[in-house]
Amino acid sequence: MDGCTPIVQTTIGTLQNSAANLRHSQWHGCGISQRPLIMAGLYLTLLMSLAGCQSLKSWAHNGFKVGPDYERPDAAVAEDWIEIGDPRVKNSPVVDSAWWTVLNDPQLNRLIDTAYHQNLDLETAGARITEARARRNIAAGNLFPQSQTAVGGLGHAQFGQNLGLPLPNTLDIWASGFNASWELDFWGRYRRAIEAADANVDASTEGYGEVLVMVFSEVAANYVQMRTYEQRLTYARDNVELQKKSLALAEARFAQGTASELDARQARATLAQTEATIPPLEAGRRLAINRLCVLMGMPVNDLSKTLQPAPIPSAPAELAVGIPADLICRRPDIRRAERQVAAQCAQIGIAESDLYPRLGVSGFIGYAAEDLSTLFSSANFTGFVIPSLQWNVLNYGRIVNNVAAQNAKLLAATRQYQQTVLNAGREVEDGLAQYIQARQQAMHLETGVTESQRAVELVVTQFDGGITDYNRVATTQSQLVGQQDQLAAARGNAILYLIQVYRGMGGGWELFVEGPGMPELVEVPLPASPSRE
Repeated sequence: MDGCTPIVQTTIGTLQNSAANLRHSQWHGCGISQRPLIMAGLYLTLLMSLAGCQSLKSWAHNGFKVGPDYERPDAAVAEDWIEIGDPRVKNSPVVDSAWWTVLNDPQLNRLIDTAYHQNLDLETAGARITEARARRNIAAGNLFPQSQTAVGGLGHAQFGQNLGLPLPNTLDIWASGFNASWELDFWGRYRRAIEAADANVDASTEGYGEVLVMVFSEVAANYVQMRTYEQRLTYARDNVELQKKSLALAEARFAQGTASELDARQARATLAQTEATIPPLEAGRRLAINRLCVLMGMPVNDLSKTLQPAPIPSAPAELAVGIPADLICRRPDIRRAERQVAAQCAQIGIAESDLYPRLGVSGFIGYAAEDLSTLFSSANFTGFVIPSLQWNVLNYGRIVNNVAAQNAKLLAATRQYQQTVLNAGREVEDGLAQYIQARQQAMHLETGVTESQRAVELVVTQFDGGITDYNRVATTQSQLVGQQDQLAAARGNAILYLIQVYRGMGGGWELFVEGPGMPELVEVPLPASPSRE
């Protein structure tokens, strides 16, 4: 503060000289003294000087706004993916395209297109953008006179005769005009509010992109689950038919006396066990279809009427995942978290502005008269201006604590942003690890299924020839049932983990946006969408 003493002394001297010169100054035209307005400005200058040179420099450097200017916080990211050594994983740049098309399933493309048009979560996110834009416009409106009112009225007064006032016994005053009050944005309070509102608009817009990523990945995941259940049902039903033939053979041999009753009963038990696996698979398929209907914004119905039978989608030979740092720009949830940090940073400036005095102006312009018939004559034109200076000096404890609270919220928002970046990297790594292992599991299961199918053929032939008993037939057939079911599940899981990778990378939403998060339909040649009916 020692370096600021000359500035303070100069300001005080200027204030004293100006006060002396303004003693007889008048506001020409309205008969109102300009002294209060100018004096308020001089006092405000003095208070700014007393606030300290460093604060004054920061205020000027920040565009005449108190509070910190926003800077994007740092976030830790890995240099590369752990699974980059796998030949199927490439660190080449991710192509911003409709990632679900790599599954090469036109029916999935149609479902995603329908969800884009009809999903209610997307419509809700769009409404949030509209709300944020409206609130931004409200904040911008505060740069202009905050109160603007057209007024008109009658004032009637009756005075007692013993008051000794130089006024008539009754007095009527008619008035009509325009009131306005304007708090000057001297410390940037309202401009910081606009900054916060702009950041909130961006955050809402990124929220739309985040919902897009969620909807696309959920539609794809539930579609794959439906196809996986269908494949498992196909395997189960094929095995039921196979075991029915074995049961018929066991019963025939028992009737001929070449096999025991135990073989026939074991054949029935094996068949019943396989048939029991079908109802849960049917239920799982139905649940996946129900979720698809909701994602597409339609009442639950049987989509099998509009979807043709198809296998589980297959995975591409290679997967381009870029580098972990790409996630900061690609994932809309990270972008939204960063915009929330920016919005909170502006809130600090709003809170700090309460530490300083507020300079405002209120006024009236219109007509006032005792008689309504002469109200709008030029002689009755009236106007006045009232400058004001308000400083909540007795509330400093609360104001300072509010600034501290806003700083704490900024720290929390920053840590949340950094945590979102860390979680994004983990989600991609989880998906890659599980995708690679599920592909490896499926390869082993394919070998096991091929061998089990041949083993079943051999053991049934041996049982028919009386070389072995039915116990070995039952064991071999049960093994085939289990391995085929595991194979279908592993194939489905591999695609689900692939979808998780794409979701973790935040892919797909760019095709449907004009800017970050703004919807714009991309025309894709697809079959007609299912009706909401």
